Amino acid sequence: MDIEKGRPVDDGKSPPKPPRPSPLEADGPDLPPPDRTTGAAPIIATATMGAADQRFFDALRAAHFPPERNYLAAHITLFHQLPPSCLDELDRLFRRIAADTPPPAAMLREVYSLGQGVAFRIESPELLAIRARIADHFAGMLTAQDQGTPRLHITVQNKVAAAEARALLAELASGFRSRPLAIKGLAAHHYRGGPWEPAFARSFRGLHR
Repeated sequence: MDIEKGRPVDDGKSPPKPPRPSPLEADGPDLPPPDRTTGAAPIIATATMGAADQRFFDALRAAHFPPERNYLAAHITLFHQLPPSCLDELDRLFRRIAADTPPPAAMLREVYSLGQGVAFRIESPELLAIRARIADHFAGMLTAQDQGTPRLHITVQNKVAAAEARALLAELASGFRSRPLAIKGLAAHHYRGGPWEPAFARSFRGLHR
């Protein structure tokens, strides 16, 4: 894996077991974790990456996150808080989408500042179209935070001093080249005011035409 050049090598190995997600890190300074709902667990929906990309971004997080805050595996958040009552319906929808949809094309386009951290911006009209399909299905049930179109990204550093974040941004941007990002599927997680709990994950199986 060549972290400095931004090119992961897919050696066919499965990624190591990721650290358990935690609410200690949001996707950015202005994106807090969901509010806890008494007696229920809101659902966080994400897009999952290919094994080589998952290892690459997990390694960046391990190198640059404050150790006491690095509880999350690298992730791409699609929805921050779906109603717990829609879990079974969401699973059925994910199964349908996975069955008829090929893996969406995606590109890493830039490294950018979070103020107290650094993230990689993802460009993927196909993934946004999948997200829009999910959003349309649950129209009227989305929080204000989830009603808009998100800026797809992967956070590799957060909650550090601004000077440290600027230094990492300069380091990563100097050798950055836009490249494809492998998107493997969709996943859902329970949020109970503590670590995320995996609910289910579905891989895209549709064929490109």
